[in-house]
Amino acid sequence: MRMQFGIMAVMVFILGAATVTAEEKQGKGVIVALIGDSTVMDNGGWGKAFADRFNDQVKVLNFAASGASSKSFYEDKRLPAVLEAKPDYVLIQFGHNDQPKQKGPHRKTDPATTFRDFLRIYINKTREIGVKPILVSPVCRRTFGADGKLETTLTPWADAMKAVAGEMKVPFIDLHSISMAYHNNIGKEATMAFNRGSGDMTHLSPKGAEVTADLIVRELKNVAKDLAAYLTKCRCPGEVITIYVQ
Repeated sequence: MRMQFGIMAVMVFILGAATVTAEEKQGKGVIVALIGDSTVMDNGGWGKAFADRFNDQVKVLNFAASGASSKSFYEDKRLPAVLEAKPDYVLIQFGHNDQPKQKGPHRKTDPATTFRDFLRIYINKTREIGVKPILVSPVCRRTFGADGKLETTLTPWADAMKAVAGEMKVPFIDLHSISMAYHNNIGKEATMAFNRGSGDMTHLSPKGAEVTADLIVRELKNVAKDLAAYLTKCRCPGEVITIYVQ
């Protein structure tokens, strides 16, 4: 099936500090928190590009941390600051550092067991204070095989996140599958413009962040229409991203 969507507009505002006073929250329409690893951060990830797609009634607080996994983010006690900010929504993306790739036991999780357990913790803890969680599967790495198609080792974590979302009735954005489809469509050469630096197939250049944010925003319209209502209009009339979903 072929789908087209325009690049969403940017309305620039400064990301707030990781705390919000009661007075600030009262005067702010919506607060959105982001938690995850470096691919969600403002520098090298999609965080700021995503934040820039909302109007000035939305404040986005980015709590993502370099090297974080679902396990280490929780065990390093980063979640309390998120809860103290009292957001209305929280987008949760983990997976890259949950893999057993020389990160050590402090970060590694099993997609069949512990990864799911930590996702349930985030969902339950945020729901306890009235926050609406949204799960986002990990953006793909841009590593191509000899056949010219993307290779991935993240599928077990993406599938686990989808399963937990279904189990706990949480909105789910399958960024892993969507980004895989997008990059397989545009091909290896065009994909290299998304790399943050030479040989960095994981982190995002400014262009990579913008397009990845658009992929998320497109799905947000389907899974969280109440939040999507705060998105701004297209800033690039006539410019269209085309992706192919198998």
